[in-house]
Amino acid sequence: MADTTSFSALSKPSYSLKPNPQIPQKAPLFILPKTPQKPSLFPQKPSLFPQKPCLSHTTHKTHISLSSKNPISDLVSTNKKSPDDLSSYFDDDDDKPREECGVVGVYGDPEASRLCYLALHALQHRGQEGAGIVAVNENKVLQSVTGVGLVSEVFNESKLDQLPGDLAIGHVRYSTAGSSMLKNVQPFVAGYRFGSVGVAHNGNLVNYRKLRATLEDNGSIFNTSSDTEVVLHLIATSKARPFFMRIVDACEKLEGAYSMVFVTEDKLVAVRDPFGFRPLVMGRRSNGAVVFASETCALDLIEATYEREVYPGEVLVVDKDGVQSLCLMPHPEPKQCIFEHIYFSLPNSVVFGRSVYESRHVFGEILATEAPVDCDVVIAVPDSGVVAALGYAAKAGVPFQQGLIRSHYVGRTFIEPSQKIRDFGVKLKLSPVRGVLEGKRVVVVDDSIVRGTTSSKIVRLLKEAGAKEVHMRIASPPIIASCYYGVDTPSSEELISNRMSVEEIREFIGCDSLAFLPLDSLKKLLGDESPSFCYACFSGNYPVQPKEVKVKRVGDFMDDGLNGSLESIDGSWVQAPLNQEVHKVSEVGKLSSLQN
Repeated sequence: MADTTSFSALSKPSYSLKPNPQIPQKAPLFILPKTPQKPSLFPQKPSLFPQKPCLSHTTHKTHISLSSKNPISDLVSTNKKSPDDLSSYFDDDDDKPREECGVVGVYGDPEASRLCYLALHALQHRGQEGAGIVAVNENKVLQSVTGVGLVSEVFNESKLDQLPGDLAIGHVRYSTAGSSMLKNVQPFVAGYRFGSVGVAHNGNLVNYRKLRATLEDNGSIFNTSSDTEVVLHLIATSKARPFFMRIVDACEKLEGAYSMVFVTEDKLVAVRDPFGFRPLVMGRRSNGAVVFASETCALDLIEATYEREVYPGEVLVVDKDGVQSLCLMPHPEPKQCIFEHIYFSLPNSVVFGRSVYESRHVFGEILATEAPVDCDVVIAVPDSGVVAALGYAAKAGVPFQQGLIRSHYVGRTFIEPSQKIRDFGVKLKLSPVRGVLEGKRVVVVDDSIVRGTTSSKIVRLLKEAGAKEVHMRIASPPIIASCYYGVDTPSSEELISNRMSVEEIREFIGCDSLAFLPLDSLKKLLGDESPSFCYACFSGNYPVQPKEVKVKRVGDFMDDGLNGSLESIDGSWVQAPLNQEVHKVSEVGKLSSLQN
């Protein structure tokens, strides 16, 4: 039985649905056509934004004993790989923070699932371990196809044929701990007394354990290790009416980062947390179909025009009556993730109202101004360092060349020859161009240094190819703290900048000089919008303090999905900061029930 309560019931619940001050009060109500035209799935060349976007309101494990620069707790053990575990080559060499998820939702298009499929392709960089789509068919039944692997590996023509309807949501995910088990792949679908609901989530809840323990005490049974499942239980147990008020009720209990899309038998709902940590945008196709996605690059591929962001603390409800905006709850100053501009998002996306390409180009220009060096050529660590390297080269008046070629066809496992090859994983991914490097003073630009493992191997690779000097320039400030808001960063003991000075890092990775983008210069670039961004990974100052002894490192995955306690996967939890009152879920019964 569907929840038939209409929007007119908004005055009955006890929630304060004040107009969102950041939403234009005279914005038109978007009415979707009842018979949308059949869209073309062959994208034209994406159109450029007509006006220059501006800022909206919107790893090597070191054994050196140095004092910590970050008030993160005493350390958790890290994942220890078996020498026979071939995946360790790739985990160690892929020395970057990971964005965990990408989400998409489509309402009002007869090929909604196929549009989701294409949009997920565009968001593949946000997660490569699993993908899924949930669509609502003509009988108002939610049908789901999920799988482990890339989008192109999970879906084919026959799978998409199983997902008819004009309403769908999709998800791509990334995981680190254990194996990527199918039952942890989103979107999740659950039935409750008024019907069914599907959800796809990007982010991380810092009060997950407390919420799960409370729900289990009240009889909830969990099928996965995902914090997203907590949201479904909160919706199912809510007494609020109508359905989207259940979402408001559930989200009021959540703490942390979440950008989510929900689907019911007749509605598409998009929600963003009050701080706006993770991006979520809205667009529209020429036939009136409404699209939500993590990045604008997904809109470009399916020929949807970008309209605006989903504002922090906003709930957008799309159904046959159009689009309605609600204020989720009073929200403080936004704290949008600056790493979206440094690394996560594609350069052709507009994130938080600003072109990612332009941001990275300016990062490179700042490095050239504040950390100049005599050089003959500027190269990048592909792909994420390319735009910053272009900015550095342009400002320094030095030619940019491709000194490293990246292989885009490397899988997760390779059989190494019995005679061990040094820097095997890096050499599989990156090949130096001797003609560019030999006898040259080289500036190599990368987006970040996490553990330092990859950087040291890249420097060695360049020098073996004949580079006379190697000067590293990093287009971000030093990372000294773990992220709790939907980014997979190592624990503080693994972060090289939390343990070493810049000079010590330079010696460790073996380059001739090393410079990072100064945090003050980054904030100066952002100008008046600087307070609207989160810099926790650079400062250790968290907008939302973790309230548990340990917090999940990743937002949508924790254990192997089959068995074992929450503590069974070594390294999947990071210690909460000590300079705060820790919520220990002190009742022993709650903790033991969680572990069992």
